[in-house]
Amino acid sequence: MQDRTTNRMLYSLKVSGPQTAAALADRLGVTPVAVRQMLARLHEDGLVDFEDSRESVGRPKRFWHLTNAGNGQFPDNHAGLTADILASVSAVFGDDGLDRLISHREKTTLTQYRTALEPLDGVEAKVNHLAEIRSAEGYMAEASRDESGAFILIENHCPICVAARACQKLCRSELEVFQAVLGPNVEIKRFEHILKGARRCAYRITEKPKNERQFAMKL
Repeated sequence: MQDRTTNRMLYSLKVSGPQTAAALADRLGVTPVAVRQMLARLHEDGLVDFEDSRESVGRPKRFWHLTNAGNGQFPDNHAGLTADILASVSAVFGDDGLDRLISHREKTTLTQYRTALEPLDGVEAKVNHLAEIRSAEGYMAEASRDESGAFILIENHCPICVAARACQKLCRSELEVFQAVLGPNVEIKRFEHILKGARRCAYRITEKPKNERQFAMKL
């Protein structure tokens, strides 16, 4: 059974990505020796692995990261069962039936998100609350702004990843939902994607110039 500190370590690697033992020790408030011992046990269990990186003159630094098994320690919302159900829907009702199912899910999610976000003023408040909603759904989401002022929505975990691999329309549907609830005055682009090998999904949300907003409103 894993102790609390080990679970915190796995969580830190999940949320913040590859880190050195020293960085983990500083983040967790424990000694580097204790961290190395925990990493050794997790490595034996197949939950973490490492890569050595030479960033400057001297010895290379060892960066630890989660393996697929390590990622599997986090909730998946019964994704295997969901993937089986999607496959069954496609087999019984065809692609049209699957499209209708995903469309229904999209409409339901859109209604829920709109109810939560419409009372809020400004894109920043909406993005922050969207991150809170997604975290409650198991996506370990967080919101921030980059150097250009664009809003960044990061999802460190995908609880439907197995299902999404089987039906990538689910991912496209979620992107469309984000666009709909945040409105036509913003542009959303996904620049990191778990299904394409990234460790997380990340979205850049930028407010459109006023002239483009006015044009969109006329349409």
